[in-house]
Amino acid sequence: MKLDPTKMKDWQIAESAEEKMPAMEEWRQRMGLERDELLAYGRIARLDFLKVIDRLKDKPDGKYIEVTAITPTPLGEGKTTTTMGILEGMGKRGLNVGGCIRQPSGGPTMNIKGTAAGGGIALLIPMTEFSMGLTGDINDIMNAHNLAMVALTARMQHERNYDDEQLERLSKMRRLDIDPTRVEMGWVMDFCAQSLRNIIIGLGGRMDGFMMQSKFGIAVSSELMAMLSIVTDLKDLRKRMDEITVAFDKKGNAITTGDLEVGGAMTAWMRNTINPTLCCTVEYQPCMVHAGPFANIAVGQSSIIGDRIGLKLFDYHVTESGFGADIGFEKFWNVKCRYSGLKPHVSVLTATIRALKMHGGGPKVVAGIDLPDEYKYENVGLVEKGLPNLLHHINTVRSSGINPVVCINSFHTDTEEEIALVRKAAEGAGARCAVSSHWADGGDGALELADAVKDACEQETEFKFLYPLKMKLRERVEKIAKVVYGADGVSWAPDAEAKAKSLESDRKYDDYATMMVKTHLSLTHDPALKGVPKGWTLPIRDILIYSGAKFLCPCAGAISLMPGTSSNPAFRKVDVDVNTGKVQGLF
Repeated sequence: MKLDPTKMKDWQIAESAEEKMPAMEEWRQRMGLERDELLAYGRIARLDFLKVIDRLKDKPDGKYIEVTAITPTPLGEGKTTTTMGILEGMGKRGLNVGGCIRQPSGGPTMNIKGTAAGGGIALLIPMTEFSMGLTGDINDIMNAHNLAMVALTARMQHERNYDDEQLERLSKMRRLDIDPTRVEMGWVMDFCAQSLRNIIIGLGGRMDGFMMQSKFGIAVSSELMAMLSIVTDLKDLRKRMDEITVAFDKKGNAITTGDLEVGGAMTAWMRNTINPTLCCTVEYQPCMVHAGPFANIAVGQSSIIGDRIGLKLFDYHVTESGFGADIGFEKFWNVKCRYSGLKPHVSVLTATIRALKMHGGGPKVVAGIDLPDEYKYENVGLVEKGLPNLLHHINTVRSSGINPVVCINSFHTDTEEEIALVRKAAEGAGARCAVSSHWADGGDGALELADAVKDACEQETEFKFLYPLKMKLRERVEKIAKVVYGADGVSWAPDAEAKAKSLESDRKYDDYATMMVKTHLSLTHDPALKGVPKGWTLPIRDILIYSGAKFLCPCAGAISLMPGTSSNPAFRKVDVDVNTGKVQGLF
């Protein structure tokens, strides 16, 4: 059956391709894996990270390819689709290529955005498993995270109900004297549930818990998910698991998971998450799935572990960063690569005519609502006015010492004149540029892109970080704001500046990563400001501390860790064929 994305839904394409998906033994032979390095899990499998890395530790790494984007519309500009397209295009060229992407959250999958499997013929399979839990990593993270909250709230109840002598006699516990107004953690679940953002727990009698204000976040916002993306092995994960700040005591001292003696049990819940899951494209190129942290508050990358395996197994390994280059690439560049010690050969900058029209002053783009006509028909003037956003991101990538490949992710509404204008601008800025129709044509439509990426991988790079680790927090933020966002400078709220000074004076925070928090819909802190705004200052209102992940997160604007479900969510279209048991309606 020919796969035709103009006549088939993504779930139908996936279902058709899955009928011929390689079996475990075929994958093992194709990837050169030993029999005990592939751990079967239904139609998919995990890769035994420790065994693969130990066996291949002396093998030279392949080429390292990162995928990012210009500032997106609320619809997204197809980074995952482009990632799948690169795998398929290079696969068509007969190259040994693979990749690693993030696991999608159930929140977006059942809400407006849908799954993050790509689309059309540039799609990851098996789509149902990928979209609905995969091998259980998010569930394990939820259990581990919520166990920390169980430990905290139970401890608070027992400390209230018993005196010091009773605590020691009954439980062998010392009093932590936790401040109920300074509990940092909340609970997590993997759906968008705005009614759980602010809650009261412990209602009832003295045996029903400790009554206090609490909160829920979405599971992928958990610090544990951020940790999974940046740890190097299970030993590293276990060490960090004792260092998570859960609350503060009444003297202002941090109360950690280690103080609650819960880090070991949390690691036990997460022991299997250390191994990436093996999936593939609809054209059967291998692609791992591992970790899924937020990009606006955490690192927004698939795991370092996945990249380490991929670079040993494949001659070309592709990874993807969340959101635009101002967020995802910046964190890949200055955090993930610094932690991993890996240096990329090329970054692919995904762009669409649609997004450039928006940045050129086109009408507002709203998820779930049909696009205005300006986005459906030729409008060279809007594209031209939007080009500065593309050029800004090209310069950001080039600041790292990498010369990017601009991928024009083509839609059937794009015209030759619009595409020619973007190509001329990209090449004029010194970047390679390729038009790719991978959504419609799979690998055949991505051959120009594949060739451009392969050529770029042979170019010498002078990869360098934006700032040295010895640079103080406020100087780092200033550097990021000016170079990456295009701000004139940074303004600090009094409380945020006081916190920054305190953190800078404490040497234990010297090696913490700077993890900026801001909207992905603008280079600025204001999602309404499109293009490349001039004459503005980045306001920092707070700094969040993730002591397990070792992140300091300066916040520019408000941030919610629990998204809301829309009035027309995707779950209304999802169902099960009762005759076959197959899931339908995912997109």
